[in-house]
Amino acid sequence: MRARAILGGLLDLVAPPACAACDAPLAPGGEGLCAPCGALVERADGAPRAAFLYGGPLADAVRRFKYGGRSELAPVLARMARPAVLELAGRVDVVVSVPLHPRRERARGYDQTALLARAWARALAVPCRARALGRVRDTPPQASLDVGARDANVRAAFRVLASLPPRVLLVDDVRTTGATLAACGEALLAAGVVEVHPFVLARVEG
Repeated sequence: MRARAILGGLLDLVAPPACAACDAPLAPGGEGLCAPCGALVERADGAPRAAFLYGGPLADAVRRFKYGGRSELAPVLARMARPAVLELAGRVDVVVSVPLHPRRERARGYDQTALLARAWARALAVPCRARALGRVRDTPPQASLDVGARDANVRAAFRVLASLPPRVLLVDDVRTTGATLAACGEALLAAGVVEVHPFVLARVEG
C-alpha cells in the first residue's frame, strides 16, 4: 500500500493531475474535477440508473473522453461513478458494453464504453465481456438524429456473439432517449439473458 502511495506521488510530480472538464490543476492526489466544476455536477437518482445528469462540466468531460481522444479520462470518470455502480454489487454476473461499430472504433482509436465497462467490472468483482455484444450495422450517431428516428436507427443493429450468464449489467456512456439501450437489451434477452440492468455514466433529463 505504501509503495502504491509513493508511486502515485511520483506520478503527480511528472504529470500533475488536472480537472477532467477544464484541465485546471488539481491538488496532489486529487482526481476528477476541480472544485468549481465539481460544484456544478448533479448526481442522478432513480431510474433509468445513471451516475450523473448530463450537463455542464460533466458533459464537457464526457465529450473530451468520447470525441477528443482523451482515453486517459476513462479511469477518472469510472472512479467518479464507482459509488453508483457499487449499488448493483451482488445483482449482476457480468458486465457488457454497448459496442461501437468496428469502423468507428478504428477511427476513434478506442471504444470509450468498453473502457468504462472494464473498470466497473473490476469494481464489482465480476467478468467483463466487452465483445459479447456486437454492432452488426454501422448506424449514424444517435446524437445526429431527431428523437423519432433514433428507435429505427438502432433496431436490429446489435447481436449477441457469445454465451452469457443470466444477469447482465449493460453499460453505455450517455443515455438520451434510451433507444440504444433498449435495442441492446432486446438482443440480450432474445439470446437467453434473464435480467438486463442498464447503467450509464450520465443521462439526459427530459
